[in-house]
Amino acid sequence: MAKVKAEENESFESLLKRFNKVVQQGGILSEIRRREHYEKPSVKRKRKEAAKRRKSARSSRR
Repeated sequence: MAKVKAEENESFESLLKRFNKVVQQGGILSEIRRREHYEKPSVKRKRKEAAKRRKSARSSRR
């Protein structure tokens, strides 16, 4: 759970901006999108393998 305390004389816009930054850094939105629909174990495994291949291809190019 992301929490942000309002400081004295802080506008709502700046508070919202700080909250959005905390949420983004915590990876909360990406986690919600990932859990939005059930993913079969076989699909999850294929996605992880593809990510591994992309990462190794990226590192071998350098």
